[in-house]
Amino acid sequence: MYARIAGTGSFLPKKILTNADLEKLVDTSDEWIRSRTGIEQRHIVEDGETTTDLAEHASRNAMAAAGVGPGDIDLICVGTTTPDFVFPNVGTLLQSRLGIHGCPAFSLEAACTSFMYALSVADKFVRLGESKCALVVGAETLTRIVDWKDRGTCVLFADGAGAVILQPAEEPGIIATHLHADGKYKDLLLYPDGVSSGFKLVREGKAGVQMKGNEVYKVAVNTLGQLVMETLNANHVRKDQVDWLIPHQANIRIIEAIAKRLEMPMERVIVTINTQGNTSAASVPLALDTGIRDGRIRRGQLLLLEAFGGGFTWGSALIRY
Repeated sequence: MYARIAGTGSFLPKKILTNADLEKLVDTSDEWIRSRTGIEQRHIVEDGETTTDLAEHASRNAMAAAGVGPGDIDLICVGTTTPDFVFPNVGTLLQSRLGIHGCPAFSLEAACTSFMYALSVADKFVRLGESKCALVVGAETLTRIVDWKDRGTCVLFADGAGAVILQPAEEPGIIATHLHADGKYKDLLLYPDGVSSGFKLVREGKAGVQMKGNEVYKVAVNTLGQLVMETLNANHVRKDQVDWLIPHQANIRIIEAIAKRLEMPMERVIVTINTQGNTSAASVPLALDTGIRDGRIRRGQLLLLEAFGGGFTWGSALIRY
């Protein structure tokens, strides 16, 4: 038994923040942002718009693409760093929005790798016969936790959601997933506040994503380079057999470095960072849906998905679409 992708969907907030807009907020420039990140614009939520709102739209689009309804879904797994509430989790909020009742619904958090972790968990449910129609979502409203005075981070992050429907199949499908983490890097990329710390920084107005950019870049390139080779070698796949690389959209230079490691031309890499920014857990499913809907990704092709996030966490999936 394998899990195959039956349908994909995505959703981006209507509000767009350009580099020119950011020039009015912080000491930065369009040229500086483009040259260092590859980002030209990003979508951000309006007041009152939540992670569950974005997840709902993406989920409905994925369900429509797969030809399934609320009564078919028997598992909901959401990857997010920015839940609406401490509890209930986004999975259950999404379940209610979609009119689904009784099935397992949960969220998990592994920063930008959250969707990859959620996909791996749902894959196991399908393989074990415990799910026949799983909804897997990556959704973020990361701009809610950005310090808009920090020019090193506020230019990077954005909001959005992507979703996939997994169903059983006799042929893969999801060939394999590979997940990793190493907490020794926790201080290089973090949001240093939360429930058990009493939201101290939030109350003081000092909260925001903190990142040591150069160190993160070095570890990300090295770690992801090892990850893609681990994934190919473990599954006896050659570099030239991969049709599409679908990477986490964190930084165009990281994406280019991984493509080079794979000896893959950028024409075979799905890139959305220029128009979407870094949507964290949503970036991989957003890029996947983009490539499918514009016709580049076709049935039968071999896809390599990868992501890297705070923690650090990192993960990949090798998929026969």
